[in-house]
Amino acid sequence: MQTSTRDRIVVATARLLQRQGYVGTGIKQIASESQATLGSIYHFFPGGKEAVAVAAIRYSAQEFAALLGEALDSEPDPAEAVLSCTRQLAAGLKESGWVDGCPVTAAALETLGTGSDLQQVCADALNGWERLVRDKLLGCGFPAEDARELATTVISAMEGAEVTAQVNRSEDPLLAAGRQLARLVRSYGVGTPGR
Repeated sequence: MQTSTRDRIVVATARLLQRQGYVGTGIKQIASESQATLGSIYHFFPGGKEAVAVAAIRYSAQEFAALLGEALDSEPDPAEAVLSCTRQLAAGLKESGWVDGCPVTAAALETLGTGSDLQQVCADALNGWERLVRDKLLGCGFPAEDARELATTVISAMEGAEVTAQVNRSEDPLLAAGRQLARLVRSYGVGTPGR
């Protein structure tokens, strides 16, 4: 299937951000990786590198939201669903040779305190993922405040464990986080839907 030049630019930028962060990604490299001209990049993204990165983070956020949603839906039990998420993240990270981490985390850390559009799109991504987890927990009967706090804990722990797994080139941090998060979710004593 043929992809548009704009889509190629966004996807290539998303992959570069995953592997080397925002600061380490240059506009010429984006052009080269996407097989696009600099003129095309500025045509689609007049705001330059930050505008391309914002679109790439939105793309990556949707891509991860789909993976997260699928993992959460794969298990009726909320604890097993969280465990499934961490297992899938660990497998994907290992398969990539430990290079395809979360582009949102890298970009967010590099733009802390800037109040930029890039910082905002990173916050939106993390908040959106938390909503997916919260909705799963709410659907399983968790009280609203517990579901909200647990969702924040799950996403925060998964993000941190992913970075630790990358640095150590090991699945263990993600798998350990998954087991502990599942234990935490179970500790609330809230059953699966329909029970």
